[in-house]
Amino acid sequence: MKTLELDLGERSYPIHIGTDLVARADLITPHLKGSRVAVVSNETVAPLYMDKLTAGLGRYRPLSIALPDGEQYKTLEVLERIFSALLAAHCDRRTTLIALGGGVVGDMVGFAAACYQRGVPFIQVPTTLLAQVDSSVGGKTGVNHPLGKNMIGAFHQPQCVIIDTETLNTLPDRELSAGIAEVIKYGLIRDEAFIVWLEENMEALLGRDQEVLATAIYRSCEHKAQVVSADEKETGTRALLNFGHTFGHAIETGLGYGKWIHGEAVAAGMIMAASLSQRKGWLNEPDVARIESLSARARLPVRAPVELEPSRLIELMAVDKKVQDGQIRLVLLKAIGHAVLTDDFDIELLTHTLQACRSER
Repeated sequence: MKTLELDLGERSYPIHIGTDLVARADLITPHLKGSRVAVVSNETVAPLYMDKLTAGLGRYRPLSIALPDGEQYKTLEVLERIFSALLAAHCDRRTTLIALGGGVVGDMVGFAAACYQRGVPFIQVPTTLLAQVDSSVGGKTGVNHPLGKNMIGAFHQPQCVIIDTETLNTLPDRELSAGIAEVIKYGLIRDEAFIVWLEENMEALLGRDQEVLATAIYRSCEHKAQVVSADEKETGTRALLNFGHTFGHAIETGLGYGKWIHGEAVAAGMIMAASLSQRKGWLNEPDVARIESLSARARLPVRAPVELEPSRLIELMAVDKKVQDGQIRLVLLKAIGHAVLTDDFDIELLTHTLQACRSER
């Protein structure tokens, strides 16, 4: 097991990465504030790992809650199921919530923890690659709205993050690729050497080589922890972690949540951001081709869906947390490994980019 520390002063917490950690109650119990835990999962993950996680927590009277599985269920209505279960079981404000699942579960449980009795502790046990390298770390929580993704939420940091790489053995290939999109993101925005490593190890990643997966997760979490430690509430540099996300969230909202999964939409969004960066004269054609090639090797889409017109994408991009005074701001690349947040682009150039990046999937 390897452990990283996310430094937030008194609210710092460990990120444990290793094999067979779901069963390690000793990693959980030091962070429990009271005598009760509630483990929230979904209908896919719970049958695989719920019993394994709760086996060593008997004296904490674990309450098990299973939500429906899918991005389309990341809503306020489904969130109420968590509150209802907690209230029915008379859970008090010293109850610790445990999120066992992917990014949807983690975001919803974190938001529930931020809200229930005005705030209770929670622990992240992510079971998808995307959640392990990104959404479980950093305290962003929330739900979707029909008009915009992740527009309702709160910052609420977990007590710890427990990443069991063996849970990736039951992850569908499509979900594995979606997680690799977020791994690629870290290299593109701040670490070109990591891109070189990914180019050399992509087949091993797709083949679920445990050592390679652990390295990719560790390096990704290391980047995320460094950024969050410097800018917890996204007032500055943390916004760079949203590279590809303004485009990607527009795709997810425009198509309907769940049609493209998050990492797929982000992958197409990163290509659009790179293409716009090239049109601004920051990247060259080989840079964009290199990004496309790596994404394609990861079995990710490199074009936006043709059914979403540029005008519709721009309309959806205007509903984004980085919008300031009505102006869309985008994370673009000055170079591979060097991202910037900017509103310095012409809307016609953006429209042309979006049109050029559409195709049948």
